[in-house]
Amino acid sequence: MTRESLARGVPPAAASTVVALTVTGRITAGPVEGRTIRFGRNRTEVDLPVGETDPRVSRRHGLLVRRESHWWVSNTGRLPIRLPKANWLFPGEEPIPLPTGYTPMFIRGSRDREHLLELYISGEDGGQPAARYDAVTHQPRQWPLTPDERLLLVVLGQRYLFHDANPQPLSRQQAALMLAELQPEANWSVKRVEHMVSDVRVRLSAAGVHGLLREEVGEPVGNTLNDNLLRELILSTTLVPPDLSLLDSL
Repeated sequence: MTRESLARGVPPAAASTVVALTVTGRITAGPVEGRTIRFGRNRTEVDLPVGETDPRVSRRHGLLVRRESHWWVSNTGRLPIRLPKANWLFPGEEPIPLPTGYTPMFIRGSRDREHLLELYISGEDGGQPAARYDAVTHQPRQWPLTPDERLLLVVLGQRYLFHDANPQPLSRQQAALMLAELQPEANWSVKRVEHMVSDVRVRLSAAGVHGLLREEVGEPVGNTLNDNLLRELILSTTLVPPDLSLLDSL
């Protein structure tokens, strides 16, 4: 099942409008000076709940505040907040101004679980690309995946979805072990992982995606084929960060 994600954009809105999304909540706020959005585990104390079932997430973990023509994020919890490009915001540090467009943030919880908070701040044009009124509308080509394929590829590509600085696919062995833990009755094995990933690569290659076959990338191959596959799935928004909820039972 494809999950809602701000990575696919938001409806047009006034410049500097912020949309914030978690698994259990969504909020939209205009650029009013002093506007504050509280996020954290305790739904009764915050505006946007995140990590409600995880006691390692603070009851009031952070704030989004509008001031000086920017939205700023600050950490009021006990654990750091991870932002893109391997940047971290630690408790007590100075707030960080957020850029326009899409920003995912992660809070590390119990058993290495990470809780996603997505943000989208509209630009001066309302968050849309430069006006091209007569152009044909293009949408990302999202590739169809079976439920098993989606689960496997989320496991294999979780470092990409977590926005690690230099992500690499999990190994077949690592993926098979994690899948066996997620679905003990499903007979996941290294061979099944290998064959299913190969089937997806061949299918996308036949549809015109380059770099998914050994003869297209040269030797040594290493992780190149799976790296190219995962980047295509993420760039096409076939896989998005909310798909990480498939790993929540770990």
